[in-house]
Amino acid sequence: MPLNEILTHYPLAFVLLAGITGLLVGSFLNVLIWRLPKMLEREWRVQAHDILGLPGETPVPTFNLLLPHSQCPHCGHRIRAWENIPLLSYVFLRGRCSACATAISPRYPLTELACGALSAFVAWHFGFGWPAGLVLVLSWGLLAMSLIDAEHQILPDVLVLPLMWLGLIVNSFGLFVSLHEALWGAIAGYSVLWSVFWLFKLITGKDGMGYGDFKLLAMLGAWGGWQILPLTILLSSLVGAIIGLMMLRWRSAKTSTPIPFGPYLAIAGWIALLWGGQITDLYWQFVGLK
Repeated sequence: MPLNEILTHYPLAFVLLAGITGLLVGSFLNVLIWRLPKMLEREWRVQAHDILGLPGETPVPTFNLLLPHSQCPHCGHRIRAWENIPLLSYVFLRGRCSACATAISPRYPLTELACGALSAFVAWHFGFGWPAGLVLVLSWGLLAMSLIDAEHQILPDVLVLPLMWLGLIVNSFGLFVSLHEALWGAIAGYSVLWSVFWLFKLITGKDGMGYGDFKLLAMLGAWGGWQILPLTILLSSLVGAIIGLMMLRWRSAKTSTPIPFGPYLAIAGWIALLWGGQITDLYWQFVGLK
């Protein structure tokens, strides 16, 4: 029996395969989350030198997603293949570098676990087919963007824009919504937060959010259409407000402390894409209008 028939007739096999694939992708996302901001910083520095007409910087070793090979940030020990198995290596090494015994951040196995769990759930929710495969790609991208934004307060165009175009291309075949709805979802997603940004700036004289948030909401609109935008904005605002208040209370943060909005948009948009219709129907039933 061909593999596609096996995965179609045995849903658990597809869920298991997606979960294992997600663990492997999560290992790569750890590299992406760590290196991409540093790669962008180097690129921006070179561009600034060119614009200002300053002498070029001293050449530095190659640094991209492939080189140099993964190594311990403390002692420089090169990570061997058996030390890079998702989740298992962390357990075998007891959370420490095999060379210097420095503790390994739990962020790495947690990212792998989250990616694996998300992948398995998407496979279970959609079943074997194009929708599942494409939402897997979207989920991986949203996870990477969320963690980068949480740590560095940036949403890289190199991740957001390709996924926005992919959403429009996918919906040109009407996979999730019509191309018309996807196009206006992208336009409305960008326009809404752009308007909020400028209104807030006119009132307070401060920037309330970054341009990356506009692009992220536009990308979500390109995937789910304009219909998911109200729910996405509502859910992200509620979660952001709750977590923001918790941070102010538990971390003694100041009200001026920047709180990245991208992760909340990503989570809310993902939920709205999968269950937006059901959540909206439940709301109308609750208020007695349906």
